[in-house]
This record gives sequence, C-alpha cells and structure tokens, in this order.
Amino acid sequence: MFDIRDGAHGEIVLIGRFDASQASKAELFMDGVSGPRVVDLQGLEYISSLGLGVLLKTQKRLMSSGSALRLVNASPHIRDVFRYAGFDRVFEIESLPSE
Repeated sequence: MFDIRDGAHGEIVLIGRFDASQASKAELFMDGVSGPRVVDLQGLEYISSLGLGVLLKTQKRLMSSGSALRLVNASPHIRDVFRYAGFDRVFEIESLPSE
C-alpha cells in the first residue's frame, strides 16, 4: 500500500511502500508541486530507486526555480537509503527525533 497526499500543514505526506508500481501515481502528484515544500517521511516504510528518481526529478525542477523539497521525519532505514544513494547531498534531510 502507498499513499501520497497533502498534510494538514501543507506538507507532502508519503505513507507505505513507494516502489515502481506506485511511481506514476507519485509522479503525477509531484508534477503539481511548486514552491518550497516539506515532505514528511514518517510513514514511509520503503522507497525503491524509481521512487528516489521521482523525488530527484521534482527536486531538480524546484531547484531550477529557486525552491526545494525538505525531507523530514526520516526513519534511520530511510535516511540510510538516501545516504547510500548520495541524495543527502541533494536534499536537506531531518531524521525522526530520538525516543
């Protein structure tokens, strides 16, 4: 299961497994994103390389107009995926607060 939607405070919320089967749904949503936005990853369980590509495409488009995505509430696993892909140099990423 995967869901992408606008949150209560204007953030983009990603929930579930963001894999190849969900890329077109996410790309359609992200193509409508403009301005600086926060992406809440707290509910994201998994992201594939195609999911990373959708976020990277959006980040590049926004950066060309002076905006950017900021990723928040990344679990250690999701943060590692971004780091291994080198995306920690492309995105501002904030981890979940320690318990």
